Amino acid sequence: MSADRALLEEALERGEREGGRVEFKERLSRDVHLADGRMESLAAQLRHRVLSGDGEATYVVGVTDDGHLAGIPIDDFSESMDVLSLLAEEAGAHIEDVETWSVDGVAGDDSSGGGIVGVATVREGAMLETDDSHIVVGTAGHVDHGKSTLVGTLVTGQADDGEGSTRGFLDVQPHEVERGLSADLSYAVYGFDDGPIHVDNPHRKADRARVVEESNRLVSFVDTVGHEPWLRTTIRGLVGQKLDYGLLTVAADDGPTKTTREHLGILLATELPTLVAITKVDAVTEERVDEVEREVERLLRDVDKTPLLVERHGVDAAVEEIGDAVVPVLRTSAVTMQGLDDLDALFEQLPKTNDRGGDFRMYIDRTYSVTGVGAVASGTVNSGTVEAGDELLLGPMPDGAFREVEVRSIEMHYHRVDRAKAGRIVGIALKGVRESEVERGMVLLPGDADPTPVREFEAEVMVLNHPTRIGTGYEPVVHLETISEAAVFRPDGDQLLPGDNGSTSVEFKFRPYLVEEGQRFVFREGRSKGVGTVTDVTPAD
Repeated sequence: MSADRALLEEALERGEREGGRVEFKERLSRDVHLADGRMESLAAQLRHRVLSGDGEATYVVGVTDDGHLAGIPIDDFSESMDVLSLLAEEAGAHIEDVETWSVDGVAGDDSSGGGIVGVATVREGAMLETDDSHIVVGTAGHVDHGKSTLVGTLVTGQADDGEGSTRGFLDVQPHEVERGLSADLSYAVYGFDDGPIHVDNPHRKADRARVVEESNRLVSFVDTVGHEPWLRTTIRGLVGQKLDYGLLTVAADDGPTKTTREHLGILLATELPTLVAITKVDAVTEERVDEVEREVERLLRDVDKTPLLVERHGVDAAVEEIGDAVVPVLRTSAVTMQGLDDLDALFEQLPKTNDRGGDFRMYIDRTYSVTGVGAVASGTVNSGTVEAGDELLLGPMPDGAFREVEVRSIEMHYHRVDRAKAGRIVGIALKGVRESEVERGMVLLPGDADPTPVREFEAEVMVLNHPTRIGTGYEPVVHLETISEAAVFRPDGDQLLPGDNGSTSVEFKFRPYLVEEGQRFVFREGRSKGVGTVTDVTPAD
């Protein structure tokens, strides 16, 4: 058992008692506990426990009525959590957190039968209803240009100390993924309901969940890496997620750099409506800010975009005009909070741009295994909706086949949900597959889909940077959706020069993926960089 089992020991010591908040269950099953009127009585029992605990109840699963550790198989524990979630919903509550342990070999407890025991915290309040105005923003910018500090200040509402104190709020804590059920690819989230709703400490799961529950509108940030142009992680954040907007930072003390230009190129090549925030304006003179602002304007005009200065034209104009041709530009400081009110107003009003209908689809970005739950696939829902209990297809596997799987549960921002729509960043617990079999770049589709795996496709590409020429046999890494795979290029005419637009066939070196016409991608190899669009697909053999 985990060395840190204070929560379990406290619940066992408190025990079940009339008028208490703790309830023991060996297991919960759909066939027994949701049938013949039992659901209503068990929901009433749960409601009583929640009220007795001043809005919070503790359910210990995998123990007998007298508090002995029984332990249950992983599948039984997962089913118990599904049933408990339904009971909580019936009672106007939701599961806020789950801690699990293995009971094998518990010192001093010979009654242990092995398996899983868990503690679920149930809190008053209905399960989150995701709203259609939830937007996802991808951030980019050169290292030390204040990108993460700016986002940390936005989501907390706290001024930075000038040393990047709010930047630390964006660190991902591995133990939060390993210990909980949640998948949260966006490193920050805040919301709005007649004004901003901030998180006190984004490291606390309960704090993020509170913001999600209280907000009528959510803004999630996918933060990227700025240390080196076109790092794999940066491309993953900007290409692999279904973003609504891009936020590019340019430091007033440094100005636009080569990295700034390349990150702007990715944002615009993927047709993402973009804002530019000039950061650290408190650290330089007004004359220097004016100079950098003019540099940013020239940079945008060089790529046929029209800069819109928010300080001059206002937030409403920026909301109205942002898009293919117009890029709003703001002056900001995380220290003095200059420009933060305008950014808040923008994010509160900007419309959802990536809310796609159609059938469900989600390219997998990360995978991991959670004790008591099993394989979890996380990513951004590309289109359609997914619900707990749905039958899906997962693949393609290395041999091109697709696997039938079932959705055990769905979570978003540490909050369990019944369903998720396009644009949501979620973790989906899957039944019918081991975590080791799930890979980044695979896709989840409806169970009745008829997908065709693709090993080779035709594309129209633009070479942004290359030291010489691209010829037949050129082998870059292609980033398409969440796919990151080595590929072989065979350009028409056998060569492409820097700045060229041209056609090429692209063949994945090692395995097939699901690729379709119209999808955009980025490719890189050494100092070579470019973007492309899939124009035709060739089924795998």
